[in-house]
Amino acid sequence: MKTILALAAALLMFHASFGLTTAQAAKPKPENRKKVRAKKIQHVVCFKFKEEATKAQIMEVEQAFAALKDKIKEIDRLEWGTNNSPEGLNKGFTHCFIVTFPNEKAREVYLPHPEHKAFVKILKPILDDVFVIDFAK
Repeated sequence: MKTILALAAALLMFHASFGLTTAQAAKPKPENRKKVRAKKIQHVVCFKFKEEATKAQIMEVEQAFAALKDKIKEIDRLEWGTNNSPEGLNKGFTHCFIVTFPNEKAREVYLPHPEHKAFVKILKPILDDVFVIDFAK
């Protein structure tokens, strides 16, 4: 009996020397927990205008799209520019707009937003083609 008690005491001391208890071993350490962060959404929109579109009409589209930043609070950032690639692979697309949203929910608010729909009405008469790619960052 003394041998069993001595062995049990030795095992307890051995286990305690590692500083572990059953409860501690099961819990992840706070520094190992990853914070889940909502990913920003990059909404990339490229336009190809009809050949008959005038410079004034295209400028109106540029200004109307850029103005969405001040009209739709869900937009974090809006950048845009015209193609200047020397590769010649733009397939007639001349304008690129990148709209940054803080999360997917903000994009969901933006797409049917009345100000976005009003912009589309300005765009449609001179739009030949459009492509949109979104990605999370």
